[in-house]
Amino acid sequence: MEKQNFKSGLVTIVARPNVGKSTLLNNILGQKVAIATPLRQTTRKNLKGIYTDDNSQIILIDTPGVHKPLNELGKYLSNQSKDALLDTDLILFMVDATEPCGLGDKWIWDNYLKDIKTPIVLVLNKVDLIKDLEKRELNAFTYKKMMEQNIDSVKISAKTGRNVDDLIKKIKTYLPYGEKLYDEDMVADTNLREIAAETIREKIILNTKDEVPHSVAVVLDSYKEEETVDKIQAKIIVNSESQKGIIIGKGGTMLKKIGMQARVELEKITEKKIYLELFVKVQKNWLKDKKAIKEFGFE
Repeated sequence: MEKQNFKSGLVTIVARPNVGKSTLLNNILGQKVAIATPLRQTTRKNLKGIYTDDNSQIILIDTPGVHKPLNELGKYLSNQSKDALLDTDLILFMVDATEPCGLGDKWIWDNYLKDIKTPIVLVLNKVDLIKDLEKRELNAFTYKKMMEQNIDSVKISAKTGRNVDDLIKKIKTYLPYGEKLYDEDMVADTNLREIAAETIREKIILNTKDEVPHSVAVVLDSYKEEETVDKIQAKIIVNSESQKGIIIGKGGTMLKKIGMQARVELEKITEKKIYLELFVKVQKNWLKDKKAIKEFGFE
């Protein structure tokens, strides 16, 4: 494809927590590259997903859900989202179409987007969950009213894929002409260590009580790649002894379940056998400790 006919660029997805950013990213790429759960603050690092077709390459940046930070981890997540807005060709402001504009959306608009010069497309997600068309339009109107400017919008369902093709077409209209930034067979700018840590954390989130996921970090002590097996040792960092007890479970049953589910998924990804050892360590108040935040890979 000649350069003058090919488009490529960076597109940053911004939203409050649990609106569906990671689900959208996975849907566009046609495979899972970001963990997506029903809980807030699932995404903790900017992740680049790479969509390539015959005439374009879209680098989609999935940012942590934006909210007012309450601790050092919250500040890190907030900075991740802000950094992604500094050098991008388009911003997708993603909102929940089942609800009218709320304080969280207004906070993002006022603190992140209001004065930015980069083009913005409003993405109204979860339209599959709202059958009342009048209510859906009224909800959409509240977001547009907040923005007080004429901004393109697309109504989608990241979960079912409804209108996602329309969103891709809309994104392409904003991209500059240029060459590919990544090889066309790449779908994510990440590595096996990060994938392993995120897979383990996802299984913790999906299997434990609500108070545990937000206080958990997963740190890989080692990742050894061999011809037929990858050997992984990982630490699960928690905030308290009670959280450690929840993750280990009676007789170690919960830790075994988390390990088994993570191993099965990683074997599908690597197409190799996985030997996985998990340990649980208590580090009190790590969420407020700048040194710990850096040590656990949030820097």
